[in-house]
This record gives sequence, structure tokens and C-alpha cells, in this order.
Amino acid sequence: MLLDLDGVSVVRVERLAGGIRRVHLATADDRARACPACGVFATRVKGSAVTRPRDLPYGESGLEFRWHKRRWWCREAGCPRRSFTEQIPQLPAGARITMRLRGAAGRRIRDAASTVIQAARDLRLSWPTVMDAFRAVANEVTDAPLPEVKVLGIDETRRGRPRWEQDPATGKWMLTRDRWHTGFVDALGTGGLLGQVEGRTVADVLAWLTATPLTWRKSIEYVTIDMSATYRAAVRTGLPQATVVVDHFHVVQLANKMLSMVRRRTTAETRGRRGRASDPEWKARRRLLRNREDLTDEQFATMWNTLLGEGRIGQTLLTAWIAKENLRNLLALARTGADRHQVGHARWKFLTWCADSDIPEVRQLSVTVDRWWAEIAAFIDTGHSNAKSEGINRVIKLVARNAFGLRNADNQRLRTRCVTTRRARGHLRTAQL
Repeated sequence: MLLDLDGVSVVRVERLAGGIRRVHLATADDRARACPACGVFATRVKGSAVTRPRDLPYGESGLEFRWHKRRWWCREAGCPRRSFTEQIPQLPAGARITMRLRGAAGRRIRDAASTVIQAARDLRLSWPTVMDAFRAVANEVTDAPLPEVKVLGIDETRRGRPRWEQDPATGKWMLTRDRWHTGFVDALGTGGLLGQVEGRTVADVLAWLTATPLTWRKSIEYVTIDMSATYRAAVRTGLPQATVVVDHFHVVQLANKMLSMVRRRTTAETRGRRGRASDPEWKARRRLLRNREDLTDEQFATMWNTLLGEGRIGQTLLTAWIAKENLRNLLALARTGADRHQVGHARWKFLTWCADSDIPEVRQLSVTVDRWWAEIAAFIDTGHSNAKSEGINRVIKLVARNAFGLRNADNQRLRTRCVTTRRARGHLRTAQL
């Protein structure tokens, strides 16, 4: 009862030098004398043994255990094991640490997002012992069935550098470790990271999808991605019934990149050099990339009047900026209850402005938006985004940063899978709110 360790009892406690308390234990379970090979209870004692098992820390100084147990003769004639020592469920034969200490070490990494080395230091265990304990408890996560998902998010994250190895037979260099990982996320619920594969090709995505149950794949109605033609092709093949939704953040990001390209090109053509801090378009570069509603009236008037007086450079930049804002106004119709006529008018306004402008980058943006219009329209209708995938990618990078980099890709995928599914397993306080 004192240690809450079934199968042993405390005989006496002595204090050693340095304040360490040594606890002497005796076996208090008759099942400990059952032969592990045949299960027959032994009645003849062969000798005694003293072991030093380790358990969870108690107090600041900790406890040091001495388990005085007996060695028994097996009386079963056909049993191949002639003698054995006592064992209990918390301390199997040959175990140096209790099962609850091993489980606590694994759960610190799985549920508390601790690093392996930190858990080893806190519990005074070795790195391999803690890692083996983590793999054991992590199987509960990987072996569990996937939760039902309505909106699936697919996104890639970068991991380290690629690894190449030369084929000794042909002499060609082959990619053995890709630097990109593709993650599959529950974009609407609390399922977290559902799986992760190495690579970001169509074959890599289809390999993971085909390994999932067919009934689970049929329950997926939407798939959110960034503007990746590879992922779109994979979804159309592996999930033909699902609607592809493009994330609006990447659409706006594409428009901002277009605006920066226009600024650099016009500066080089007009001034014959790169932009400088004294150039008005360089001073206004930050405000050009900000949303109109995030600018005060004074900031907007300063930007507009400054660029308007710069002739060709300013007029070109303002034309590109209006194209970006028209695209943002089109995306802002998501989840507003706008009918198809309102959406069609906003789309026509954006495409017409881009077509009338004599700017190659602006026209290319309109072409890209037109090619992705089915996926953009799906976002306007549903409002689904890939925000959870981006958030989980941030957690994946944080786990790798805390571990000072993970050389083993399998261990990294296992750790990130456990860390990003804590809410689904009820190990986060926010999951109960």
C-alpha cells in the first residue's frame, strides 16, 4: 500500500549517506512462485537472490530498492525449466525497471511532447531504454483505427537534406531519403495528423491512400490542398468522389508574389538597376503587400499619392495592387451567403481588370486563377482551408528543433504522429472545453 506496487511489501527502510532511502522489499504474492514455463506452483526453495529494481521517483532524494526474493525448484517432471526466481506483473523476470516506470517514460514523449533525452534525464534512464518504451506506447496510436474524416488536408513539410547513394552495379546515383514529407490531416475535426509518408509525388500520396480502408476513404467529402497540381492529380485518382478545395491563403500569397515581381521588373527596366531604399516603390513595398483594410486612411493615401506621382512605375504597381485586391474581394465572399451571380460578378471584375492591364505578371495570375477556378469556387462555397495542416507542420518543425534534429525519419514521423494527436486522445486540456 505504501508504494502502490502490487506483489511486494515493504520490510524495512534505512537511510544512507547523502539522504538516500533504501527500501527492502519482500514478495507478497503467492503467484510469484508459479513456474513461467509450465505454470505449476513450486513448493521447494532452491536459494535466494537480491535484485535492485528501479521505480518511479519518490521525493527529492528518491528511493533505492532491494528486492529479497527466492529461487524455486520446479517440481513438474516434464518442464524444461528446472529453477526460476520470483516475478510479479510489475517486475517480470530479468527486468531492471518496473513496468509503470517504463510506461511513464514512454508517455512523457507520447503525451507530454517531451524529448527522449529530457525524459531520460528526469527519470534517470538511458536513451535506448526510454526510446524503446516510447515505441511500445506509440503502437497504441499507430495501431488505432483512423477516425472518420469529412475534410482531409494534404500538405508537405521539409525535413533536412536529401540523401543519395550510388548503385554499385550501374554507378548511378539514386535518391534514398527524400527531404519532403507529405502529411494527411483531419482538417475539420480533432483527429490531428493521420499519417505521413516520405516524398510528395502522386505515387507517394496514392500509396498512403490505398493502404487505408475503402469505407474510410468513401467518407471523405472534401480535400484541402495548396495550389499543387501533383496533389490535385493524386486526389482525383485516389478519391474520385471528393471535392478538391484550394487554400485561399496560397491564392493570396500568389498574388503578393506577382506584385513583388512586377515591382522588381519595372524598377530594373525603368531605372536600370535594382531597387534602393531611396526609391518610392521600395519604401511602399510593405504597404503594397498589406491588406487594404489593415491600412489606415492616412497610410493608404500616402502610398497611393506617392506611387501615382512616379509615372510608369507607380501606375504599373497600382494596377497590379488593384488586381490583388479584386482577387481578395472575390475570396472574401466565402461563407457570406453570396449567390452565384455575386460570385460571378466578382470573378468577372477580377478577370476583366487583369485582361485590360498590359502587365504580363497580372495576366499570368488571371490565367492561373482561371485554371484553378473549380477548386477556388469550392473554397468560396464551403470555406474549408488548409490551416490545420499548416499548424501541424509548425508542430513537426518544433519537435525536430527541440530534438536538435532527427536523423531517423521513421522516429520523427512516429513522434510527430503522437504529438499531433494528443487532443484526439484526450491529453490536452483544450480537448475538454
